[in-house]
Amino acid sequence: MAQNPMRGVSLTSLRVLIAGGGTGGHIIPALAVARELVARHRAEVLFVGTARGMEGRLVPEAGFALRMVEVGPLNRVSLATRIRTLLDLPRSVMACRNIIHEFNPSVVFGVGGYASGPAMAAGLLMKVPTMAFEPNAMPGMANRIVGKWVQAAAVNFPAAARWFHKPEVTGIPVRPEFFQLEPRPPQSPHLLIFGGSQGAWLFNVTLPQILTELLASVPGLTILHQCGARHAETTQAAYAATGADPARWQVSAFLEDMPMRFARSNLVMARGGASTVAELAAAGKPSLLVPFAAAADDHQRRNAEAMVQAGAAVMLTEDELSSPEKLLVALTGLLASPERLAGMGTAARTLAHPDAAARIADRLAGLATPDWQR
Repeated sequence: MAQNPMRGVSLTSLRVLIAGGGTGGHIIPALAVARELVARHRAEVLFVGTARGMEGRLVPEAGFALRMVEVGPLNRVSLATRIRTLLDLPRSVMACRNIIHEFNPSVVFGVGGYASGPAMAAGLLMKVPTMAFEPNAMPGMANRIVGKWVQAAAVNFPAAARWFHKPEVTGIPVRPEFFQLEPRPPQSPHLLIFGGSQGAWLFNVTLPQILTELLASVPGLTILHQCGARHAETTQAAYAATGADPARWQVSAFLEDMPMRFARSNLVMARGGASTVAELAAAGKPSLLVPFAAAADDHQRRNAEAMVQAGAAVMLTEDELSSPEKLLVALTGLLASPERLAGMGTAARTLAHPDAAARIADRLAGLATPDWQR
C-alpha cells in the first residue's frame, strides 16, 4: 500500500504546499526552495503536480512527498483542448481543496505549470496565505489570473512585478556552483552552444553552415555544441561534413556539470529560458540568446530582452537565423572582442541573486505567521 504523505503531519510545524511543475524550469527552483524550507524552518513540504510533468520523477528522487491532480493546458493548444481543460478545471480545484483540507498547509506556493493555478485558486478560496513564483519577465497564464489576489509573489525580473500583489524581486534559485566560477584567464576563445536538455534543432542546423568561416575568422576558437539526444547523429554528421578540423569542435548529446562547461567558455549561445538566463547571470557569462519563438506568451524573448537591456547579452530572433550570415557576423564580432565580452559578463553578474532560495523560503515562512495580512 502506498504511504499516505499526510500521516504524521504535526499541527504546530510550518507546512508548505508547493504546487506546479511540468518543466525543469519550474520544478528545479521549487526543489531548491523546499530544501531551504526544511533546512531553515524545519518545514514539512508537500508537492502537488501532474502526471505529465517532470515532478513525477524529480520530486520523489529529492525525497519529498507528491500528490497528483489532473489538469490540462490552456495556452497554445487547440480550442477543443482548451474547452476540455476549462470544463475539468472545477474538478481540479476541488481536488486541490481536498489536498489542502487534508494537509492543512500554513501557506501555498505556486511555482507555475499545470497544477499551480488550481492549487493557488483553492488556497485563495480557503483563505490560506498564497504566494506565487514567476521566473519569467512575462508571467504565465495561471499567474496572470491570480497575481493580484495572492498575498505575495517572488519574481525574477522587475518587469513581472506589475502583475502581482506585494511582489519581491528575489531571482531564481540557482546551484551554488554557478556563483563560484572564477573569470576565465586569457587563452584561446571557447564557444559553448547550449540548446537545452532536448537540444535546439535550429542551432543544430544553422551552426554547421557557418562553421568553417567562423573557425577561420576567430583564430584558436574551439566549440562545444550540446545538441540533444534525438539530433546527436545528424548534428555530428553535419559538423563532420564541413571538413573543419575536428580538434576545434565537439558535438555532445547531453552535458554533465554545466557549471564547469560555463567556466571554460568565453561566450554562451543559448535559448532564453528563465533558468538558463539565471545561470548565465550567476556565472557572469556573456551570451548570444536566440529565444524559442513558440514559447508560451513569448516569454523567452522577454527574458532575453531583459538581458540585452542590462548589457549582458546580444539577441537574435529565429527569423534572423534563417540567414546564417547574421549569426556568423554576431558570433565573430563578439568573440573578436574580449573587452566587450568581459563587460557583458560583468553586467550579467548584476542580475544574479545568490540568496534567492533562502529569501523565498523566508518570505513563505513570514506569510505563515499570524500577521501575514499586514
